[in-house]
Amino acid sequence: MDRRDFLRTTILGGAAIAVAPMSFSAPDMATRPTTKSGKLNLKFEPYELKLRHAFNLAKNQRTSTPGVQVQLEYDGLVGYGEASMPPYLGESVDSVTKFLGSLDLSQFSDPFRIEDIHAYMDSVTPNDRAAKASVDIALYDLLGKIMGQPWYKIWGLNPDNAPNTSFTISYDADPEEMRKKIEETAPFKVIKIKMGVGHDKETVEAFRKFSDVPICVDANQGWDDKEHALEMCNWLADQNCLFVEQPMPKEMFEETAWVRERSPLPIIADEFLQRLPDVRRAAEAYDGINIKLMKSTGLHEAHKMATLARALGMKVMLGCMTETSCAVTAAAQLSPLVDWADLDGNLLIANDIFDGIKIVDGKVTIPDRPGIGVVPLT
Repeated sequence: MDRRDFLRTTILGGAAIAVAPMSFSAPDMATRPTTKSGKLNLKFEPYELKLRHAFNLAKNQRTSTPGVQVQLEYDGLVGYGEASMPPYLGESVDSVTKFLGSLDLSQFSDPFRIEDIHAYMDSVTPNDRAAKASVDIALYDLLGKIMGQPWYKIWGLNPDNAPNTSFTISYDADPEEMRKKIEETAPFKVIKIKMGVGHDKETVEAFRKFSDVPICVDANQGWDDKEHALEMCNWLADQNCLFVEQPMPKEMFEETAWVRERSPLPIIADEFLQRLPDVRRAAEAYDGINIKLMKSTGLHEAHKMATLARALGMKVMLGCMTETSCAVTAAAQLSPLVDWADLDGNLLIANDIFDGIKIVDGKVTIPDRPGIGVVPLT
C-alpha cells in the first residue's frame, strides 16, 4: 500500500488492537467525533528507512534500517509513534509486530495511566524495548493532544535551553563519497564522527581539512584494548573533541573504568546503557549517559533516566537511531534537560514521512504543537 495512505486514512472504532498491517488515516486533530469509544486502539505497519549514505560502523555496514510506524487512537484523537530497529538492538519487524499484535490495550479506558500501561507492557515481555517505545511515543503524542500542549511545556522546560545537535558522519573509502559527507556538515556546529573501523585518525584529519568546529566521537564499542582507547582519547583531546562515546565493548566494564580515570575527555555510555536500572551502574565507569528512546522504551523512562543521571552528577546526552521525524521530535521534547544532543536521525534518511523538529543554525528547535509536535507529510 502507499505509505501516505497509511498516514491519511481514517482510524475507525472497533477492535482495540490490529494484529496485522492495515489501511487507516488520522482524523483532523482539532476535532473529535460525537461518538466516543473510550478505548485505546492501536494500529501499526512496517516501514523501512532508507539511509542517504551507507553507515560504516565498527561492527557492521548498512544502507537501511527496519522500522514500524504506529498510530494510537482514543476518542478521535491520534497519537503517532515508531519503532526503529538497528541490528544491535536485537529486534526486527517480525518481533515488533508480534509484540504489538499481542497487546490488549482495550483494558485501559484512561490513557493517562502511563505507569499502568508500561507495567502491562513489561509484563508481556521483559525486552522488546523499541516495540514498547513505539507505543509510548504514540501515547505521549495522544496525551499531549488531549491536553493541548507540547510535552516540553507540560514538563515545564524552556525550549531556548535546547542544545545544538551534532550531525553524524562515518568513514568511507571512496574519497568522493567522503567529501560529500563532510560537505553536508556545513550547517552544524558540532559533528559526530563514527569510529572503531580502522580509519579513525584519517577520518578526523580529513574532516579537519574542511572545518574546525567541535567534534564528538562514537567508537561504537570498536576499541578493545584499553591502552589504545586511552591513546585515542589523548589524541582526540588535541582535536577539539568534546567527549568519547562507548569507546570499548560494553562487557569490558573494568577496562572502561580504567580509561575513564585517565582520559582527558568525558566517557559516555551508549550500548552499555539500556534502561533506568543501568544508570547507577553506569556511574561507576562512565561520566555520562546517552539516552535513546528505542533503548529506554520511550519518553516515560527516558525522563526518569535523565533525572537520575543528574542526581548522580552525570552528564546527559540525548540520542536517537536512524528514525523519522516522529521519534526524533519526540526525543527533542526532552532536549532542554540535557548537555548534548545527537538528534539527526531524521536527517540521515531519504524517506521521512513527518514534519517536526527543525535544526536552526545548528540548534534543536522544538515545534510548538500539542503532543510530540509532528504532523504527517502530505
